[in-house]
Amino acid sequence: MFYQKGLTLKQLSVEEIELITQINKKTKRCNMDNISRTKAYHHYYSKNPEIKWSFLASMVSRNAGWNMCDLEGTLFLRALDKGFRKKLFFTYERANWLIFQDAFPQLLLYQYSTKIKRPMFHLLKFFHVSSFMEREWQMFWEERHVNRLMTSLIINEQNVIQKPVIKHPVYESTVFRSFLFFFQDWLHFSSVIFPTCEGELFGASVNGFKSVSKRIDLGKRLADILFEKMLYPRFYEFAYRTEHTGSRFDYEQYFAQKKIRTTPFLRCTYPIVKHHRHDRRDWSRSGRIKKKWIKEMVDHKHPIQITDWYEKKQDQLKKGVYLSEWVKSNK
Repeated sequence: MFYQKGLTLKQLSVEEIELITQINKKTKRCNMDNISRTKAYHHYYSKNPEIKWSFLASMVSRNAGWNMCDLEGTLFLRALDKGFRKKLFFTYERANWLIFQDAFPQLLLYQYSTKIKRPMFHLLKFFHVSSFMEREWQMFWEERHVNRLMTSLIINEQNVIQKPVIKHPVYESTVFRSFLFFFQDWLHFSSVIFPTCEGELFGASVNGFKSVSKRIDLGKRLADILFEKMLYPRFYEFAYRTEHTGSRFDYEQYFAQKKIRTTPFLRCTYPIVKHHRHDRRDWSRSGRIKKKWIKEMVDHKHPIQITDWYEKKQDQLKKGVYLSEWVKSNK
């Protein structure tokens, strides 16, 4: 097995090797599917609230589950063929598996470090975590800059998926170059939503998804919304009270105008997918860290309260599907 230059496995103590083994086991167990990831992120945040990224990750993971289940909901079953829906599911699943596989060992190693009151970040290389994050964790341990660590984790995880998912030849040719992806990206149909138990929706739309810089910018905007002083308690209440099933009914149940469930439960719909991490290279050794990535200032170009916007987009999507069906039937 290949590791970065410096410390090798043979130089570790028995306790360190046991720690690596236990973290790998827990990561594998919690990285089973979207439901287990979402719960693991949320549970971790409840124990380690200073690691704000873990709450952001849990809320974004909920969105990934909703997007997955949309593919087998009443609308997309009519609009997309089975083969393309399967490719889209694997794209969501692969990206979210990779992020968890990279990030969760970092979180667990930090948790262990707080337990023994000594930083153990020299072990990050044995989980193939970037040297960029090794430096950032050490800086956090010394300076306790909570928001900088959250930004750094956003930067890291978006770079982690850039080559194996976004730039992967199969995903790039069959998904990211497809007309549907271009259409959704251009019209901002895809959005990341933070619901409340009062039936309001906040968030931001995704545009330019293939650009790592734009995804990082989105991540920072989402973090700014999620931890806004007046809104954060409402988002946390939703996350605490609402079981994540993968169905959009998770939050539509709180709407003033009652909805019926149109998307299924994730675990009743998809099998457990076995993944392997092939590319273990350190992205930060070959890529430049852009200054704008580190800056914490964000620019919300659009309103963050998106309840009405969401309803309009859903209505547009339905009309688009009906129009498509009408055109097909009249050919």
